[in-house]
Amino acid sequence: MFAYAIQRILYTLPVMLGVSVVCFALVHIAPGDPLISILPPDASSELQERLRILYGFDRSYVEQFFMWLARVLQGDLGTSIASGRSVTLEVSRAVGNTLMLAAVATVLGFTLGCLFGFVAGYFSNSPLDKLASAAAVFGVSVPHYWLGIVLVIVFSVGLGWFPSSGAGPGGSANWRFDYEHALYLVLPAITMAVIPMGIVARTVRALVADILAQEFVIGLRARGLGQFHVFLHVVKNAAPTALAVMGVQMGYLLGGSILIEVVFSWPGTGMLLNTAIFQRDLPLLQGTILVLATFFVVLNLLVDLLQTALDPRIKR
Repeated sequence: MFAYAIQRILYTLPVMLGVSVVCFALVHIAPGDPLISILPPDASSELQERLRILYGFDRSYVEQFFMWLARVLQGDLGTSIASGRSVTLEVSRAVGNTLMLAAVATVLGFTLGCLFGFVAGYFSNSPLDKLASAAAVFGVSVPHYWLGIVLVIVFSVGLGWFPSSGAGPGGSANWRFDYEHALYLVLPAITMAVIPMGIVARTVRALVADILAQEFVIGLRARGLGQFHVFLHVVKNAAPTALAVMGVQMGYLLGGSILIEVVFSWPGTGMLLNTAIFQRDLPLLQGTILVLATFFVVLNLLVDLLQTALDPRIKR
């Protein structure tokens, strides 16, 4: 297991290098001048040139990439063009909020997805199967930003049960573990959990239906094992694939939460990306994308190792 873990970690190194290259290239090939956001309309050519030299935009793309990569390896993601603050500080403040939101949405989506999937798989072609499958299809099909707006209209504006925006009272950007701040987490977490819930439910349903039709389950029942023990064997066989699907979905939640965070004004990396895109803030955009991509790669690595621990066939 240790040798397999080392092998998987070594595989991630070229992946991360490729991610850094793609991240740098995609940001730089976008049209427009990043200095426009901070320069006044009547800025002199001397001022423009000084800022280009300051941010390294006067160098070739290859030189800019290696300079940026060298700083990244030292933990320095650069300085935001728009705010003048450290990108590392900006991202570290936002990524904690996004991780909290994604973690709650993942737990909620995985729990409901597994519940609906097992019910649909065990009671195949029954009314329960149709109901659970309909919930899964709804989760996969509904646009999450539209669902977020509907939840705000119903539960914030209409019923007044939950706050409509922010991470805390008074527009606070720092989420804390208490009841008052937890209320701000409910609606965005439910909105984010709907899509992974639907995907996990459909995956688990297909897995459970396939496992229940296999010969070893028939053999377990022939030996007199009760339904609970058979259920445990089904769970053990379905768990690696379900975890892999949920790991990928959590990675998508980290990187694809921009619309949901904008709808709920949640101060996470999605809002940070939205701000960086509209302000053409290249250092902030690069830093945020790189951090999210790193989380995605590390998350997939952890899921691979957990899968191997649960299912030795993968290692063999």
